[in-house]
Amino acid sequence: MKKIGVLAMQGAVDEHLQKLERVGATACKVRNKEELEQIDGIIIPGGESTAIGKLLATFGMMQPLSKKICSGMPVWGTCAGMILLAKKICDQENAYLKTMDILVRRNAYGSQLDSFVTTQKVKHVAEKEIPMVFIRAPYIEKVDTKVEPLAEVEGHIVAAKEKNMLVTAFHPELTEDDSFHDYFVKLC
Repeated sequence: MKKIGVLAMQGAVDEHLQKLERVGATACKVRNKEELEQIDGIIIPGGESTAIGKLLATFGMMQPLSKKICSGMPVWGTCAGMILLAKKICDQENAYLKTMDILVRRNAYGSQLDSFVTTQKVKHVAEKEIPMVFIRAPYIEKVDTKVEPLAEVEGHIVAAKEKNMLVTAFHPELTEDDSFHDYFVKLC
């Protein structure tokens, strides 16, 4: 059974843990670099990317996490997690983990009040339409040729994959559908 960690600095940690358990994985919280060595994959949850980035730096996790991802550990970033994985962020000089060849626009769909839910199929993930919850969501403005877009909403890329890295601008952990968690566990 795969052991999947959820970065437990901020965000929808418990929701991801519950989903992972539902699809048959062993799930655990990851708060330090020692715990990184005990997992087969990691989810970086939604939340506030600036806060999570500061916490990663404060706890000395930025480099070890980036190194593990670059060496092939599967990672899935949801919403803020997508921003943290991006090599470039629009209108921002510095990026965080800088592992995925994408350019991301923060809060692309507007404020909290502009949050919305839609449904659609996602390449490789599900044959059926799945719910997508967008909360102050980013989207991907540009991808490198190595990155495979998996879904678009309103003409913008909202899910993508590059090697061992998966990102979604939306929150599958906030729905009843387990397709994305099942897909990620299989990637691990």
